[in-house]
Amino acid sequence: MPRIGILDYGAGNLFSLKCGLEKGGADVIINQSFSNKQDLDGIILPGVGNFGLAVAAIAPYQEVLTDAVNSGLPFLGICLGSQLIFRDSEEDKGCGLSFLEGSTIRLPSSVKVPHMGWNTLEIVKKCEFLEDIENGVWMYFVHSYYPKLKDNAALAAVTEYGVSIPAVVVTKNIFGTQFHPEKSGFAGLTILKNFINICGR
Repeated sequence: MPRIGILDYGAGNLFSLKCGLEKGGADVIINQSFSNKQDLDGIILPGVGNFGLAVAAIAPYQEVLTDAVNSGLPFLGICLGSQLIFRDSEEDKGCGLSFLEGSTIRLPSSVKVPHMGWNTLEIVKKCEFLEDIENGVWMYFVHSYYPKLKDNAALAAVTEYGVSIPAVVVTKNIFGTQFHPEKSGFAGLTILKNFINICGR
């Protein structure tokens, strides 16, 4: 049974995420003080809120998270956690984890902000993380900013909301979803199960 750690830094609905992972067959640890000595098969960084506050909150764990990712440990960022994969954001000051090159920018003024509710995915790259996920599947979004990738090689799925939004990024052992898989019904649980399978390899 893969052992997955959820970093609790004060931003995110951890209970529903924990339940979703446990349904998928994971042993879940919610922790506020990860160390590089913990025996984990994967790490999840959830998040809802402000980029600058989140950067400050995860600062004590940046070195551990970076070492874990560099060692090949699967890492999943969800919503704000996905934005923290990148270096910076128009929302606020602070430096993210910089696992991927790019910045987070505000949704255009032509659409209602925040983008809140169900929207469909268009898969642009087949990968294990999106196994058994079909084009047009509905996922649940809550965000006002979205990542703008410097290199689209990591882009796995998009959603349309005034602009084309990177909804899923995948590169090596790094994964990010702008939507909330734990709130996205069966399809979202399928994605969590795929991540669990990746962690269990």
